[in-house]
Amino acid sequence: ILLILFFAAFFMKYKDTLNTWKMLLISLVLIGIPLVLILKQPNLSTTIIVAILFVSMIFVAGLSYKVVLGVLAVGIPAAIVSIILMLKEKFPLLQSYQYMRILSWLNPEQYPDDARQQQNSIIAIGSGQLWGKGLNNSSYTSLKNGNYVSEDQTDFIFTVIGEELGFIGCLIVIILILLIVFECIWIAKNARDLGGRLIASGMAALIGFQSFVNIGVTTGLLPNTGVPLPFVSYGLTSMVSMYIGIGLVLNVGLQARKYGSGDDF
Repeated sequence: ILLILFFAAFFMKYKDTLNTWKMLLISLVLIGIPLVLILKQPNLSTTIIVAILFVSMIFVAGLSYKVVLGVLAVGIPAAIVSIILMLKEKFPLLQSYQYMRILSWLNPEQYPDDARQQQNSIIAIGSGQLWGKGLNNSSYTSLKNGNYVSEDQTDFIFTVIGEELGFIGCLIVIILILLIVFECIWIAKNARDLGGRLIASGMAALIGFQSFVNIGVTTGLLPNTGVPLPFVSYGLTSMVSMYIGIGLVLNVGLQARKYGSGDDF
């Protein structure tokens, strides 16, 4: 949340010189410091989410399409090379357990011990079928009740939703998160200044991408990693942080109503 506020103020102050190489370099250094610190914890998943958050905000701030195309021209080949190095276990930024998570995700039958948690999650979600087994049920067929799903209150809370509330419950949760993201985008569109637009769009990116990662892990779309599902996972820090961010977005919306749109102001 503090990074969103900082870069909203920074990009608003230097919006006229944002597309100069000097300012782009300064921006990369400023985001690079927290990214390195988060990566050193180690916490690769949060590092990626924060990086995506930064990219979203600098794009909304007015980053030139020429710069975007140039970054893509360099970034796509670099990403392909990085993936190849990861598969060969020669990527220096990854820990050994992170390699195993990627390999077990790609080949769960070859690494059953490392893939067990994610595979149990997929089975649990599928077993819920359309309507689920019932909230807080005592069914002996429940993987959650049998302790086959670890971290079911935080990282794998979506697994519990799928098993107990079924496809309908999962769909409702996804729709509610999407509505929150769309509301943030709508408030960003109507914000009275660039700073407010960046705060609202930054929260939309944070909630959207973090939700995608969490749900992607529980359903097997992404390698196993630990991030909470916004507004759903147990955890005071995560919940309070999200509420603070939403409070800032609502304030941006109130300012827009009070003063009118950014162009009129």
